Amino acid sequence: GKLVQVDPDEVQIGETIVVKPGERIPLDGTILKGFSTLDTSALTGESMPREVEPGMEVISGCINQTGILNIQTTKEFGESTVAKILDLVENASDKKGRIENFITRFARYYTPVVVFAALALAILPPLITQQPFSTWIYRALTFLVISCPCALGLATPTAIMVGTGKGASNGILIKSAEALETAHSIDTVVLDKTGTITQGTPVVTNMLCKEGVPQKELLQIAASLEKMSEHPLADAIVAEAEKADLSFLPVDGFKQIPGQGLVGQIGNETCLTGNCRLMAANGINGGALLQLGEKMAVDGKTPLFFARGGQFIGVIAVADVVKPTSKQAIAELTGMGIEVVMLTGDNRRAAAALAGRLGIDDFRAEMMPDDKEQYVRRLQAEGRRVAMTGDGINDSQALARADVSIAMGRGTDVAMDVAMITLMNSDLSLLPKAYALSRSTVRLIRENLFWAFVYNLIGIPIAAGALYPLCGLLLSPMLAGAAMAFSSVSVVANSLRLKWKKL
Repeated sequence: GKLVQVDPDEVQIGETIVVKPGERIPLDGTILKGFSTLDTSALTGESMPREVEPGMEVISGCINQTGILNIQTTKEFGESTVAKILDLVENASDKKGRIENFITRFARYYTPVVVFAALALAILPPLITQQPFSTWIYRALTFLVISCPCALGLATPTAIMVGTGKGASNGILIKSAEALETAHSIDTVVLDKTGTITQGTPVVTNMLCKEGVPQKELLQIAASLEKMSEHPLADAIVAEAEKADLSFLPVDGFKQIPGQGLVGQIGNETCLTGNCRLMAANGINGGALLQLGEKMAVDGKTPLFFARGGQFIGVIAVADVVKPTSKQAIAELTGMGIEVVMLTGDNRRAAAALAGRLGIDDFRAEMMPDDKEQYVRRLQAEGRRVAMTGDGINDSQALARADVSIAMGRGTDVAMDVAMITLMNSDLSLLPKAYALSRSTVRLIRENLFWAFVYNLIGIPIAAGALYPLCGLLLSPMLAGAAMAFSSVSVVANSLRLKWKKL
């Protein structure tokens, strides 16, 4: 019977907790009492709020925005959704092995072999032939100088250094050589929807007015009512009115009806804003406009209906809009032979509508954080090389699991901390550039290694005196040193070509 402040880990299953507006839900549970809207973006990634009422389940990590909620807990703190996310991120990160550099392993065997070969060349032939030791020591020194693996050692790091610099100048922050090398082999890109493909904040997309009602008048009435509300969608309408330089009308008798909308007195007339249930409860018939508003919901938009003096006056749709460059970026990825998959916590109807507009054939809706991680794991089990791109806490598990993880620069610190690559301006058009950069860098590394190996394959036998019996040619240590230096310079020069390459 008393309200007591306690630590979340002290709460047992079945106890009742009270969550006030503005507070984060600490434990998973079921609502016993209260109506509210929840900001679920931390877990589902969706910017559109979720309306809740008694009997509905809620998960920890969501922010209560409007009403007071009494929640009966169904899980202890250690078993809550947020605790599981942290555990899965840590485990997935631990399981990611680091690829040991091929050249480091090669040099580990190459260097002692060359040294022993040079010693053998200096000691053994004089014991067999009549030539003096000085001649074979001369050849051994030439052999040792020309065998120096400088070009091999420079082949990879110079290309990586130029590649990461090129990425930084294009707004692509690459944290490791591993990420740059691995990205070229990616065949599947998994994209989060909200904040990655879309802007991540609701805006007004449509305004439909009843005949005889000017659009500015509808927006002014709507914004005057919504300015009194704490609902997240209200901010989008208020922002639209401010953009149009409209003044706000005084509202009397303001009242919020849970699960329906708002009521207020503007002038001498009662004005309503809310969903179709509010219109029906007040006997207001919207006719064709009401039906058009319902059709907008199929496209993933949230329609808000307005009435004045008992008459329907219009509908305003609010949605999280697609970034201007997203469609083109997805088309470019597809053109590069990469399969694009969209994951979202949004409902299937809205996800299908968006996927259709963007030309995405494969998508998954109503995904929780661990669902995304399991989906990435399943793709990897099929033998695919997977890149995950996201911006929120809800994406962090999947980011940690993916072969290459890419975060949006305006996303959460958790996502950027886990990710190998960060797109600094959150523009999805940088994603095809990142893959093009990776492919160019890996091609450059292969070119460098090829010429470095060719140089050693040709130079080492000549230094050892392979041409002496044929034409009497012996290479001096000075020429060997010059050839070795030239091979290193050529590798660096080849790597620098990437600096001027257009992505």
